[in-house]
Amino acid sequence: MTKSVDNTKDSELGILERRTIEAEIIAPIYEEMVAAFGEDAAVGIVDRAIRTAAISSAQSFASREKSGTSLRSFAELQSLWTKDDALVVDILNSTETKFDYDVHRCRYAETYKAMGLAKIGHLLSCNRDAVFCQGYDPRIRLQRTQTIMEGASHCDFRYSMDSSSQAERTASSE
Repeated sequence: MTKSVDNTKDSELGILERRTIEAEIIAPIYEEMVAAFGEDAAVGIVDRAIRTAAISSAQSFASREKSGTSLRSFAELQSLWTKDDALVVDILNSTETKFDYDVHRCRYAETYKAMGLAKIGHLLSCNRDAVFCQGYDPRIRLQRTQTIMEGASHCDFRYSMDSSSQAERTASSE
């Protein structure tokens, strides 16, 4: 008997659980690359691979949006990142053009530290954020000046919808 898979956001594996599984796979590969090619080369490879994977993942999420992507639909994905109490966030602004929040606890950082991967934790998670939003919708921009992963007291996520891209997109479709 075949089971149908429910692809709703509520039934999806939380991102923290995904990142933990991925880190368990990436860690020994990273160590082998460091031994074979040196730390700088290994960091560069992981950096590029994670960014490419983030764009692909974002495009997959975007393809599921029947009404098209928007900053609002992007913000609704946040539940996957906060699932399992992965993040403690304070949402500051959530509109059609702005989605701003601060993260005050990051279990991603805690998990990587516990796994002995604190040194590359930013590559495994934080590295994805800006390219993920652009893969999801090229009009979305992220401005972030600090992360817990790299020692700050909190992460400051400031997403905006680039209205000039919207105007260009509208003009080009006419």
